[in-house]
Amino acid sequence: MDNETLYAVIIFGSGIIGILFALGMARYVLSKDTGTPEMKDIADTIYEGAVAYLNRQYITIGAIALVTAIVIGALISAVGLGEDVEISAFGAGWRTSLAFLAGALASGISGYIGMIVAVRSNIRTAAAARRSLGEALLVALRGGAVSGFLIVALSIMGVAGIFYLYNGANDPATASRLIVGFGFGASFVALFAQLGGGIYTKAADVGADLVGKVEAGIPRMTRATRR
Repeated sequence: MDNETLYAVIIFGSGIIGILFALGMARYVLSKDTGTPEMKDIADTIYEGAVAYLNRQYITIGAIALVTAIVIGALISAVGLGEDVEISAFGAGWRTSLAFLAGALASGISGYIGMIVAVRSNIRTAAAARRSLGEALLVALRGGAVSGFLIVALSIMGVAGIFYLYNGANDPATASRLIVGFGFGASFVALFAQLGGGIYTKAADVGADLVGKVEAGIPRMTRATRR
């Protein structure tokens, strides 16, 4: 086995191990009990709203990412990557766009699966806290770590895949420039998901606060009451 094959086996093997490890943590979290029927009713309502928002968010992000990939490809096709690059400007353009979409897809998959598991882990963490704080902490940490391990594993495999697909073994200088598109695509989706998730979380916090005050009979604080 030559060095190039050995490196590929180590890289893709590490990525597969990372994915399996993340799936194992997700299986552990989802195998936990969901508490009382009242807890499950509330959790199901939260899950329904979160999934509806995630679907709407990722459809929008996907459309924006597709348009951005086309724009990036057109710009690079117009200006190229430099005279020292062996491929044409058009070839560099569509390859960078493809790398951008691959990075966006990897980031989107890890974020979507990670959020689904995280939402599912909320009620299981609450149920575990009724028995042991240590068990609740373990469920919460494993539920939140799924997204982190997935993005690392998929990124390793994605970068390596783009590198070998774009003949990085023979022309590493050109391949390394094209890989930038992969990183940009992954960061692009993560940025929009974080921004939208923050807005959703803040809206949910405000809504829960208002509902809690109404149910408890606490008057809403206004400027007139503060005076």
